[in-house]
Amino acid sequence: MDKLIAVLVGIATIVFISFLLSWPVMALWNGCLIDAVEGIKEITWLQGWGISILCGILFNKTSSK
Repeated sequence: MDKLIAVLVGIATIVFISFLLSWPVMALWNGCLIDAVEGIKEITWLQGWGISILCGILFNKTSSK
């Protein structure tokens, strides 16, 4: 039971940190792109999180030897 709680706390911590790190994406998008590019709409925090995840998948550094 203790291991299950530790795993759940770990997952919750990772999700919290990912949401915390997605806030700058949302702030930069809404602060810079809205004025610079015509037709761009504001995004929410959840959409900023999605953009962060997508960029992490697309631009992930992997090396094969």
